[in-house]
Parts: sequence; structure tokens; C-alpha cells
Amino acid sequence: MSNDVNYFEIGSPDAQASRAFYGGLFGWTFGEPSMPARYSMIENDKGGLWDTSAMGGTSWAIFYVQVDNVQAALDRAQELGATVAVPLVDNGQIEFAHLVDPHGNRFGIWKPKNA
Repeated sequence: MSNDVNYFEIGSPDAQASRAFYGGLFGWTFGEPSMPARYSMIENDKGGLWDTSAMGGTSWAIFYVQVDNVQAALDRAQELGATVAVPLVDNGQIEFAHLVDPHGNRFGIWKPKNA
């Protein structure tokens, strides 16, 4: 299992304000939002900015761990006390899920479909 932390994501109900803040602070560049997900890549492929205004307006900043099997990691995390924030999603290119650890910290797991 790889288990590398190799991606991050910011969820924001005000994506423009988040672009201005993080772009101003770190000089990050943002791609155009994909539709309908309203998701923009950060620094080409280092991370992503998810406009959450149409899905409850939640905010988060999380890291992602690349795993060999998303469903198995999801099941194991729940056995260890995690709760599911975003169930397994397969968008054709990747599989991913968001979890909340027993202390309330949100994190993600993912796997590219070609690996």
C-alpha cells in the first residue's frame, strides 16, 4: 500500500474569496472550474478548490492519502472509529472518499483508476 499524502483540497462556499486569499498568500494559480462539480485545480495538479455553495456550503481544508483500495481503506477507517463525510465517489478517473477521524479531523483517501 502506498499511503502517501500527495494531494490537498479546500472546500469553500465562496470560491472567489478563497482564490483571492490563497492566491494572495501563496501565489497559487487556479484552473477554471469544471462543471457541474465546480472544482478548480490548484498549481496544475497539486490540489483542488471545491466550490461548495451548491452542496450545503461547508468549509474544509484536508489532505488526501493515496491508497491501494479506497473501499477497503474506507471500511477499515470506520472500524477504527471514523465517520464518512463523503461516501466513495468514482468519477471515472479517480475513486475518493472523505472521512472524519474520531477527533473530528476531516481527511480524504483516493486512488487513480489507472493504478
